[in-house]
This record gives sequence, C-alpha cells and structure tokens, in this order.
Amino acid sequence: MNFEISKENIDIQSVINKVVQRDAGAITTFIGTVREMTKGKKTLYLIYEAYESMAVKKLEQIGSEIIERWPGTQVAITHRVGRLDITDVAVVIAVSTPHRADAYEANRYAIERIKEIVPIWKKEHWEDGEKWIGNQLETVSYPTGKPEEGDLRE
Repeated sequence: MNFEISKENIDIQSVINKVVQRDAGAITTFIGTVREMTKGKKTLYLIYEAYESMAVKKLEQIGSEIIERWPGTQVAITHRVGRLDITDVAVVIAVSTPHRADAYEANRYAIERIKEIVPIWKKEHWEDGEKWIGNQLETVSYPTGKPEEGDLRE
C-alpha cells in the first residue's frame, strides 16, 4: 500500500522502495520531523490523530493528482499518528519521476496538499501547557481535540 496512516515508527527506506522504478531519473523524499521550538514555545511532544479511513482516501487523492499532473510519477506517503517526541518522523513522502525538477515539484505539492485536505490534527504539549491544533494549516480550531461530525466529509 503506497498511502498509509501508521501507529508505528516509519521505515523511511520502505517508503522509498515503493516508488523505485526503472524509468525514474530522480527520487525525492520529504521527511517531516517534530521540532522542539515552535513560535517561541518549547515543545515537549505531539499527539497526532487522524480520521484514518478518510485520511487514506485523501492521501490516495493526492497521489492521483500528482500522477495526473506529472506523468510517469510514482508516489508513496506514510503519516504517523500517536505520541511523537522531538526529532521523531511524522511524515515521509517519496516521489519518483523521469526528471528531477518534476520530483521536487511533485513532492512539495504533496506536503502542501496534505496540510490542505487530509484530516490529521495534533495536540502540542509545551513546558507551560498544551493545546489541540486544528487542521494542519491552523485555519480551523478543534477545541475538543477532534472535528465535529459535520466538519468531515468523505
């Protein structure tokens, strides 16, 4: 499966292996990690949650969009959920294309689309408190930690 939500540590090489192809001249990866400082606050750890069935469908949609826009492309995306500590890997995106410029563009497109449409949210734990962050663009707040039923549409 090229598009996954995982509760386990992500094996970066296994994500890359999913996109290896004979016609690829380039494979790019994006590895998103948990950083310590965000907006001047020291993060202790994050909790990621997802509406898993819809999240996988949205990751597949992103893969389809990329393949349509950049023919000859292979895409694999794995996003982790659960508790992640500082430096843990939260997301791995691997893209292979015949030419390197397309691989870079498609990979960047993938991470931006994930933040736009995939129902994954996080709770940030800091030294002085904690807060559920809404959607990944932080444009919608989920004070209870999750969207309400009407907020998610398949």
